[in-house]
Amino acid sequence: MGTLYIVSTPIGNLEDITLRAVRVLGKVALIACEDTRHTRKLLDHLGIVTPATSYHEHNEGSKAEELVAKLQAGFDVALVSDAGTPLVSDPGYRIVAAAVAAGIPVVPIPGPSAILGALAAAGLPTDAFRFGGFLPPKSAQRRKLLEDLRTESATLVFYEAPHRILDSLEDVQAVLGPRQIALAREITKLHEEFLRGTAGEVRAELAGRPAVKGEMTLLIGKAKEGSTHSDQSVEDAVADLERQGVPRMDAIKQVARARGMGKRDVYRLLTS
Repeated sequence: MGTLYIVSTPIGNLEDITLRAVRVLGKVALIACEDTRHTRKLLDHLGIVTPATSYHEHNEGSKAEELVAKLQAGFDVALVSDAGTPLVSDPGYRIVAAAVAAGIPVVPIPGPSAILGALAAAGLPTDAFRFGGFLPPKSAQRRKLLEDLRTESATLVFYEAPHRILDSLEDVQAVLGPRQIALAREITKLHEEFLRGTAGEVRAELAGRPAVKGEMTLLIGKAKEGSTHSDQSVEDAVADLERQGVPRMDAIKQVARARGMGKRDVYRLLTS
C-alpha cells in the first residue's frame, strides 16, 4: 500500500520550499494538484519530473476514488495546492478522508502557511487564534458572523479578496469598534506589507491608494476581558432594554452608542 503525502508549497517566495518537500515530490509516483500548469512551474524550478494530475472542487469526488485506487496498488502520491498548505481553504478534504477510510497512511509535510506567517508578524496575541476562512461576500452575512464572534477570546484570522477588503473593514469597524487589527498583504512576495491599527485606520490607508491588490490575510484582536457588553449580543442587548420598557428605536440608539456603532448598523444586525 502506498502513502499519501500532504505537501506544503511556497505561497510566494520559491526559497520557502523545504528540503523534505523537494525529496518527497521527487520520489512519489504522482502529484495531485489544483492546477497542473501552475504546479509544473514550481516542479520545473526544482528540477522535478514527477507526473502531475489535476484535482479541484469540481472533480475532487471522482479524483479521490482514482487516487485511492492508485495508493491501494502501492503507489505513493503527493497532494499539493496552488500555494501553501493543502486543504486550508482549498480542496483536498475528500481525498484525505477517502484515504483515511481506506486505511492508507497520510503523512503531512509541513511548510508555508499564510495564516501562521501573518499571525507571527501581526503583533497581536498568539496564545489562541480562530481561523474563519474567507469572510462572507455580503455585508449582512459578514456583520452577522462578526457579531457572533464579537466575544471570542482569541485573535480572529480571515482571508479576504482585494475587491472586498474596504467593505469588510467597514463592517469590522461597525461591529467590533476600535479593535486593533493587522492586514497582511502579499506575504513572502516582493511587495509584502503589514498594515496595523484600527479597522478604520487601515481602511483609510487603503482607500487613499489608486488600487488595492494582492492576497490578503486579515487579523482582528480578541475581545477585551471585562468589556461591559462582552457577554451579550446586539440582539439580546436591544431585547433587554425593550423588556425594561424602552421603545425599540430608543433601545437601538442606546446599544449603538454604548458599542460605538451606527444606528443603521445595529438595525441591520437585528433584521439580517
